[in-house]
Amino acid sequence: MPVNKRIAVWMSEKKLQKINWQDFEAVCISHGFELFKLDLNKSLESQEPFCVLLHKLTDIIASANLGDIKSCNQLLEVETYISQNPTVTVIDPLPNVRKLLDRYSCYSIIHSTNLYTFDVFTPNFCTLQSNDLDVLKQQLKLAKVTYPFICKPLLGHGSRKAHEMSIIFNEKCLIDCRTPCVAQSFINHNAILFKIFIAGERHCFVERPSLKNFHACESETIYFDSSDVSKADSKSRLSVLDPDDVTNERVQPNEKTLEVIANTLRKAFGMELLGVDVVIEKNTRKYAIIDVNAYPGYDGFPNFFEALLECISKKLASDYT
Repeated sequence: MPVNKRIAVWMSEKKLQKINWQDFEAVCISHGFELFKLDLNKSLESQEPFCVLLHKLTDIIASANLGDIKSCNQLLEVETYISQNPTVTVIDPLPNVRKLLDRYSCYSIIHSTNLYTFDVFTPNFCTLQSNDLDVLKQQLKLAKVTYPFICKPLLGHGSRKAHEMSIIFNEKCLIDCRTPCVAQSFINHNAILFKIFIAGERHCFVERPSLKNFHACESETIYFDSSDVSKADSKSRLSVLDPDDVTNERVQPNEKTLEVIANTLRKAFGMELLGVDVVIEKNTRKYAIIDVNAYPGYDGFPNFFEALLECISKKLASDYT
């Protein structure tokens, strides 16, 4: 273990306001760590020493990808510091976070795992770049993306736009695709979503509302914000099942399958802090992974700070052996 036991934390003000910093600090102290907020407007060297960089830099990565000069400079400063200080434990590694934020890359990584042997899959997907409808039709056909499908922004996190999606029901509405985007076949799942929260070797899951069942038809494109639909207290009309789909049967996920998903994706992405959105397909009962997020909100994760410090301690121990 390192001599200094200081944890540098950087996350957006919005995320900082959502956590109880005093509780976090108290748990850190109980584990022998000092906690402080990293200031990216100052050099990282001037804030040394610290042995852990705990971050959620997704907002800055997203802004940098859009060409924001300040974000680009801040990111360069952090990346340079990490490369020059390899003994600092970073949770999570920036190259791995970048892969996760690219939805096509993210789905490709999931697709390359052995989760299919557990009846877990990623719905068919492809990247749509063109505005030529014939090209789009060909790409969808080659990737076996079926109607209806969801259009998702390429960048999977870090900005409000990452949650702005649409449901395309037919060929005539392909014109509504906001390219570049990722198109993913929609899976009917009776408006129930399971969020798996992963913190190192620990995980838990919570149930959230989701989109109701849809079918290919002549309907107009539906635009929605995914974060509004799947909030714990959401009352979205898009989550209200049609009468034919209403059932008294409760969908209970197999906890062993969720554990396999958590362990497999933690290893596949090389990350400790992940949120995974899973739905259970209505007819087949197979598990579909529809999104993965870096450092999620952990709302509903019991004793999260304890789990986080356990994760940090184990990571430090492994890095120093």
